[in-house]
Amino acid sequence: MNVAEFRKRGKEMVDYIADYLENIEKRQVYPDVEPGYLRALIPEKAPEEPDTYEDVVKDIERVIMPGITHWHSPYFFAYFPTASSFPALLADMLSGAIGCIGFSWAASPACTELETVMMDWLGKMMNLPEEFLAGTEGKGGGVIQASGTASEATLVALLAARTRMVKRILADDPNRSEADIISKLVAYSSYEAHSSVERAALLGGVKMKKIPTDSKFSVRGEMFSKMLEEDKALGLIPFYFCATLGTTASCAFDCITEIGPICNAEGMWMHIDAAYAGSAFICPEFRPLLDGIEFADSFNFNPHKWLLVNFDCSTMWVKNRTDIIGAFKMDPLYLKHDHQESGTVSHWQIPLGRRFRSLKMWFVFRMYGLKGLQEYIRKHVALAKEFEALVRADDRFQISADVVLGLVCFRLKGSNDLNEALLKRINSARRIHLVPCQLSGKFVLRFAVCARSTESRHLQEAWVHITQLASELLRQFPQ
Repeated sequence: MNVAEFRKRGKEMVDYIADYLENIEKRQVYPDVEPGYLRALIPEKAPEEPDTYEDVVKDIERVIMPGITHWHSPYFFAYFPTASSFPALLADMLSGAIGCIGFSWAASPACTELETVMMDWLGKMMNLPEEFLAGTEGKGGGVIQASGTASEATLVALLAARTRMVKRILADDPNRSEADIISKLVAYSSYEAHSSVERAALLGGVKMKKIPTDSKFSVRGEMFSKMLEEDKALGLIPFYFCATLGTTASCAFDCITEIGPICNAEGMWMHIDAAYAGSAFICPEFRPLLDGIEFADSFNFNPHKWLLVNFDCSTMWVKNRTDIIGAFKMDPLYLKHDHQESGTVSHWQIPLGRRFRSLKMWFVFRMYGLKGLQEYIRKHVALAKEFEALVRADDRFQISADVVLGLVCFRLKGSNDLNEALLKRINSARRIHLVPCQLSGKFVLRFAVCARSTESRHLQEAWVHITQLASELLRQFPQ
């Protein structure tokens, strides 16, 4: 493909993408295929001679689209949102064309510098404490984690916390072995924390203990203190707590105003995972959900979930960047350059290479503005409240957790088997898509407002569909 054909095909692809997104609600939201469907549709080996572009494009609809779950359909209400906007798509095209591998300032100065500035812009949108901003002389700062997920941010924070605690203990007791210290380290998280938090402990080679939550699925200070005292009495060394603001199951919020001072007093690292909910903190009315951030050592959320920046973009801030750099810094000769101290962001992450993701933030922040982004968040929250009202108006159903942002947890009054059967019917029909969670031992349906194009009519249609299926089920299995 030469430049002239690229111009032609590029315009055609933009039209295809625009048509796909404009008409996405006409597509079945969830695919009707079985595992292994795709292998039978394509050759066993790559072609010896090149295929034509026309042949490749024809196969998008024949091979790919039948197996796509349409995350940006207004009838997709599963998991949490994954963001999408036209400015971000355009920025991603440019990032791919530039194709830099921005592991250091010298590798591409604009890639490093724009990321630093965008992280400060976003931090200021949320009114983060000054300590978390890089500015020009700050000790903290932010970075887009290279794997693009909150999972990596959790792991990076845990490894940095482990290194900091080991160094601290060795400074007081140089004769103690590092292996002995690590064997005593213990990290903590909520029972409601994402599974990636527990995985981070496995990868970090440390113990992880889960803290029971209160009736609102939040970790409170009293229970946390009790567990710390018990573990210290056993000779263990508490070093890390991962607080969750907006849990995966129910969008619950750990009480960091209680937990934070305890972590600070114990010399523990407090990391905050706000993967979904963090986007809402740009709205003043939701910013109190972040109160207690001043006690944290690190904070992460995913603009690619709810801030109109296409996947992937996972942002992480630290109060003292030397804690992160001290855990990961490696400077082989082939990476050295004349501006070594000018923001080598590869020291903040596990991989070396990184894409020019901050272009997406730059395009979105400028073309929506803070007010436009706030309006988008508020619209989704209002839609969730509308759906909550529909559920509450039907006495066969119950709300299972507080509706704080864009997620509604609900269920039929009755057994877990009944609710599992309802969800199976919903997803088998493939008109809408939901996923479940478990809260206090009960099987619960999650309804998350996800797509940029979701409107009130889509919620109304979804609720009519759910209640019709529920009626059929209850006639078949009366309670």
